[in-house]
Amino acid sequence: MNSAYGIFSVSLCLCVGLLLFSASPAHAMHISEGILPFGWALLWFAVAAPFLAVGLRRLNEMSRDDLSTKPLVGLMAAVVFIISCMPIPVPSAGTCSHPCGTGISAILVGPCVSVVIAAVALLIQALLLAHGGLSTLGADIVSMGVVGSFAGWFVFRGMRRAGGSLAVAGFAAGLAADWGTYLATSGELAAGIRGSEPFIPLFLKIAVAFIPTQLPLGILEGAMTAGMVVLLSRKRPDLLVKMRVLKAEEVAA
Repeated sequence: MNSAYGIFSVSLCLCVGLLLFSASPAHAMHISEGILPFGWALLWFAVAAPFLAVGLRRLNEMSRDDLSTKPLVGLMAAVVFIISCMPIPVPSAGTCSHPCGTGISAILVGPCVSVVIAAVALLIQALLLAHGGLSTLGADIVSMGVVGSFAGWFVFRGMRRAGGSLAVAGFAAGLAADWGTYLATSGELAAGIRGSEPFIPLFLKIAVAFIPTQLPLGILEGAMTAGMVVLLSRKRPDLLVKMRVLKAEEVAA
């Protein structure tokens, strides 16, 4: 397990370095405070709540079975926090694009626990960095935590069942988690601010505004996710077996 922590520590240091060179306080990240009407903000909290409840229960079950689970989850929370703190300004939208990190967390600890990890990262960012807001936390959890985690997990599992390699499946999972997050965010914003305007045109307008930044960021996140999974498969395949990412016979082969 120490080797696995070392691998992620190196990744975390790289992410911190990128953050220091790319952070910009001039643009808000996530869905900012006050953008969504109260009713929509409340709705997204209601949507996020059952996923958080299931994720916490799953985390407790995993921790009872293996005491090393909580440190791994804590480290993944730090990775997601740092990765999702790399803002790229979107001038036409007055906001920022950023990687999410929920693809790798969903692969390693499952999508439900990944929702909890994303919620913790988003809460800390809202409280300490003014990224996102408390009233819009539910919407941010749904887009980055729920949609991002489950999109990445389903794509990874589907690619593996179809015979895809770890690298290909990891890349597709990171890409799906990233782009899925921003499609969900575009939908949340369009639904909340459209007023009398039709939903679909506004949704497309918001989604298109993210394309110049989120298209390359999604590819970058796919490459990062693939690299982490492949590195773990070489250095600590037993960890991937324990987390049910790999089967024992695959390691033996």
